[in-house]
Amino acid sequence: MNLPTDHPPVPAPKIGVLLVNLGSPDAPTAGAVKRYLRQFLSDPRVVEIPAIAWQPILRGIILNVRPKKSAKLYATIWDKERDGSPLKLITEDQAAALAARLPGLKIDFAMRYGNPSIESRLTAMKAAGCERILVLPMYPQYCAATTATVVDEVSRVLAGMRWQPAIRIAPPWHDDPAYIDALAADVEVQLAGLDFTPDELIATFHGMPRRTLEMGDPYHCHCQKTGRLLAERLGRPVRVVFQSRFGRAEWLQPYLDRTLEQIPAEGVGKVAVVAPGFTADCLETLEEIAIRGEEQFRAGGGTHFAYLSCLNAKRGHLDLLHAIVTRELGGWM
Repeated sequence: MNLPTDHPPVPAPKIGVLLVNLGSPDAPTAGAVKRYLRQFLSDPRVVEIPAIAWQPILRGIILNVRPKKSAKLYATIWDKERDGSPLKLITEDQAAALAARLPGLKIDFAMRYGNPSIESRLTAMKAAGCERILVLPMYPQYCAATTATVVDEVSRVLAGMRWQPAIRIAPPWHDDPAYIDALAADVEVQLAGLDFTPDELIATFHGMPRRTLEMGDPYHCHCQKTGRLLAERLGRPVRVVFQSRFGRAEWLQPYLDRTLEQIPAEGVGKVAVVAPGFTADCLETLEEIAIRGEEQFRAGGGTHFAYLSCLNAKRGHLDLLHAIVTRELGGWM
């Protein structure tokens, strides 16, 4: 049998690592935010309401009201020099730093919603000769609405490939001693740099509807364990709360906004807030927590407020990510 001889050469096999974070709009404009929210809020993992009931609400109300408001918020945190949201740019920096540390690997990043897409990056990796790819969902605590939806999208992309690469999905690291150590060390450095001593340290995690806990999602337990281990490592109490609730249903409690409004009356006038569930600062941390959170705290009578930045692309975080990647590539490298 004569085989065609004009096909492109097959690249030498390589190993790829893909960091995947949630995503952001392409620009701080209503149109870009609308495209992003349409994709994000249409994911059945994110909004667990039957599409026949949810889509009319999403398209008829939310996508006609929320994009303009959200675009104004994005504009307040947008990096104009690099033209991107902090979440996207920090994830890009993390991937670049890991690539410098691990030159034998092809390391890239993707956004679950928005650009660069998981499909575009996996396709590019396969074209570059990556026959084995480690996907690293950038969520220390597992949640179906975050980690699982990355797996869903990776599976969808693979279903369209004739020659599929071998795939590994990194597990969450909510109780990894190296993660707790990195968190604690960073918190200690930031606390030492404040001009006041906080009466209380709050660890806030992105909220989820309470029904997700009742349905068996381990997210709430993962967050609580991270908070407990962080408190033990720091040798001081850490109050665990949740922020960013949406809609009328009950979400995981206690809520950050209500906590900040109420604790001054309990004698807590100075507070520091850290967000251990985020691997990169984003709209929720830089606007909702750092700006609105401080306003809520001071309105309740608080006098001193500090938001402690995420691990981002700091050396301690890169050490942690390096360790996770090399561990999860065991047997491949």
